[in-house]
Amino acid sequence: MEFELSGRSGGVTPVRLSSDGQFISLRFAKADLPSRAFLPIRIDNARFSNLMLRDADGSGELVLSEETEAALRRGSTLGVAWLGEEPLTGSLAGSDRGLVDLRVCGAQAASRHRERMTVEAVERERAQAEARSRALSEAQLAAIQAQTAAAEAQRRQAEEAAERQRRAEAAATERAHMEARQRAYEDERRRAYEDERRRAYARELEEDGRWAPPSGWTRPRYPYDRY
Repeated sequence: MEFELSGRSGGVTPVRLSSDGQFISLRFAKADLPSRAFLPIRIDNARFSNLMLRDADGSGELVLSEETEAALRRGSTLGVAWLGEEPLTGSLAGSDRGLVDLRVCGAQAASRHRERMTVEAVERERAQAEARSRALSEAQLAAIQAQTAAAEAQRRQAEEAAERQRRAEAAATERAHMEARQRAYEDERRRAYEDERRRAYARELEEDGRWAPPSGWTRPRYPYDRY
């Protein structure tokens, strides 16, 4: 609920009454407000001090006490001396009904705000739960993929080691076969050589058996010296 306060010079300053259904506040704009203070207002020249809080945008909110609210309902003139360069006043005609409507509207707005905040909190919690679930699923998937990759790497390493072992065994077998063939070849050559020697020796013996001394040949005698 907005209304205007005016001074003797004719200057007008707008203010606004608002409610959250529980408290009624007088909102206004003024530079260099402290973060909080107790400031007075006058209703029909009666002084009432109320807590002032500075909003984030620099404007002020004067939270009215129950005593101040009751005086507003009954009063006819509101006076504020500190809001402008001169004292300001405003009419409170119809304020009784207006404050009732303001509180009802404020309660409804506050209820809708709480419902909206509840819905937002539920949606936020759901989104966070989904994010946690998604993060957990991704972490589990990453762990499974890492385990699979590790198992695959181990399998490849085992296959490579087995292949190296197979090649080493094949090379060793081939070397053994080559050495066996070489030994067999050398043994064969040695046997052939021995056979040839035996045949040559037999031929020599055969030729020696057929030899006879010529006719009239006598075995020579060799003198031996006596010792």
